[in-house]
Amino acid sequence: MAALALGACWLVAWVAARALVVDAPIPRADAIVVLAGSSTYVERARRAAHLFHEGRAPRVVLTNDGGRGGYVLELDGNPLFVERAARELRSAGVAPESIEVVERTVGSTHEEALALREHARSRGRRSVLVVTSAYHSRRALWTLRRVFEGSGVEVGLVVVEPGEQSPRPAVWWLYPLGWKMVPGEYLKFLYYVLHY
Repeated sequence: MAALALGACWLVAWVAARALVVDAPIPRADAIVVLAGSSTYVERARRAAHLFHEGRAPRVVLTNDGGRGGYVLELDGNPLFVERAARELRSAGVAPESIEVVERTVGSTHEEALALREHARSRGRRSVLVVTSAYHSRRALWTLRRVFEGSGVEVGLVVVEPGEQSPRPAVWWLYPLGWKMVPGEYLKFLYYVLHY
């Protein structure tokens, strides 16, 4: 009986995690956009670099949440996560001139979408391919579609599959970050649906 209950709990946890993951890829875009995410900037930047090298877009755009990470010896300081993401892109072979940073600092996914819409319009972009972490994808796509509606800019979304920085769906509940990412996303999504 205990094994059955444990199996049921595991299944519910797995389904809850997988239900947050959506993908809406487009074959090609004017720019790949990496949404800010301090705890997952490495996996997002690496996925964007991979898409860039596939020829999916000629530019990679980073949003900036203003967050700083820990001390980096070779930089003798605490760089912003957006600076770390740019550095990760460069180390993955993306040329510095192909990397842009959205000027406005953002504090939420909704603010990111608004800043990104403004950035895309100011550069005459007709399409963007957004990269984000798996468990953030449902809320991000919902928000982007609402904000970009009627803008004339096509929005696609590609997720980073869990396993690098984000815990896998089968075991997210074993990690403190998993509790922030899965149940936390349901609470945030509910707030977004009610507020926006």
